[in-house]
Amino acid sequence: MSMYNTSVLTWLQTILKERFDQNFRLSSGQNSLEVHVEGNASYIKVSGASNIFKQDVLDLPCTKYYLPEEWDPLKIKYLVAPGVDKTTESLVEKTDFGYLINYNLFSLAYWMLSRKEEVDGAGLDEFDRFPATSSHAYRHGYLERPVVDEWFELLRSVILRTWPNLYIKKNEFRTLVSHDVDSPSRYAFSPLQQLPRAVLRDFIKHRTPTSPFFGPFIYAFTKARLLKIDPLNNFDWIMDVSERNNIRSAFYFICGRTDSARDGQYEIEHPAIRYLLKNIYQRGHEIGLHPSFNTYLCPELIAKEAARLRSVCAEEHIEQATWGGRMHYLRWKHPITLHGWEQASFNYDSTLGYADLPGFRCGTCFEYPAFDPVLEKPLNLRIRPLIAMESSIIASRYLGLGVGEESFRKFKELKSVCQRVGGSFTLLWHNSELVDPKMRRLYESVLSFQP
Repeated sequence: MSMYNTSVLTWLQTILKERFDQNFRLSSGQNSLEVHVEGNASYIKVSGASNIFKQDVLDLPCTKYYLPEEWDPLKIKYLVAPGVDKTTESLVEKTDFGYLINYNLFSLAYWMLSRKEEVDGAGLDEFDRFPATSSHAYRHGYLERPVVDEWFELLRSVILRTWPNLYIKKNEFRTLVSHDVDSPSRYAFSPLQQLPRAVLRDFIKHRTPTSPFFGPFIYAFTKARLLKIDPLNNFDWIMDVSERNNIRSAFYFICGRTDSARDGQYEIEHPAIRYLLKNIYQRGHEIGLHPSFNTYLCPELIAKEAARLRSVCAEEHIEQATWGGRMHYLRWKHPITLHGWEQASFNYDSTLGYADLPGFRCGTCFEYPAFDPVLEKPLNLRIRPLIAMESSIIASRYLGLGVGEESFRKFKELKSVCQRVGGSFTLLWHNSELVDPKMRRLYESVLSFQP
């Protein structure tokens, strides 16, 4: 049975429209899909069984198509082909009707972008997340390649050969930086009984000799705004760095508490947080939602916390054309979590990257319309794939590259890959991690690097 029902075809046509700025018409045939342009007899046939991705991911093969120079504008040498165990003689063939592509790139796009792989996914981690190490991309070595984008670039080349006079949009690379605000203050919002422990931890573990004085002072005197001496009050510095690099930062705030040990200790209605929200807004940056720890299974709770954020912003006369955010701890249950964002009437979610490894969870670095692979319908939500979280690369529990040249090289590689296909390098860096001078220098270097 073909996966190309009307909803899927319409969704894929929307993606092609966004990618190429042309209204292509897709029609399905026997083990193929055709790309048409209105008023033109030529067309492109994409061949291959559409049901290859219905089998268990552990049994799904993978191979490579080595590219002749004429079909390799990206200079990547080969394309990764999930779902295929051997290549045909020719990947692209000239035909009487136009061109034939001997790989079902639309089935791949559907499988990767809809995240069908994760529906009832096995091998979950301690936080009930589908980790990179359980993915087909990790098992077959293509996690750090945006495979959907690379196949679409081949399609772009074939389109230009089929319809030489057709206008096709050139996509522009950009960097998108966001900050999950788990802790806007080191001490201000701690429960009083936990304050001594926090001060002692900083004094011993982080070797902060001033913490016995600054901790109680920050706790007692944070009223209308966060204090300048607060080590986690680095929001103006973050925005300064973004502005120097012509970047608009997004700050995602926690607006609920479903786990007292893991959620933020602050309340979004606190005067100091209100002042911070206004400052972010007045400087032209973005405010978004960071749903609390256990909301990923409860769409109604995501919607409730989103309403709380928007209520506070409305009271502070903060108006935004676009609202988005990211799940706390990157917790995600597919496709249940999608519906929480849709119920909240938010525009986008930027959760879909892996915590344990950086890379291309969705096979793309382009934002795209969400699709529910269970109900088989598009949603009123956009997916902004997360390419890298700072701790995925730096932290010893994950890739463990530290804050030196090795981690900078990895960030540069990922950013360069996104630039190559004209997509977006979407980066998460927690404000609470931007305290140490070495970390700050690394952050500044990553943002200023131009591929």
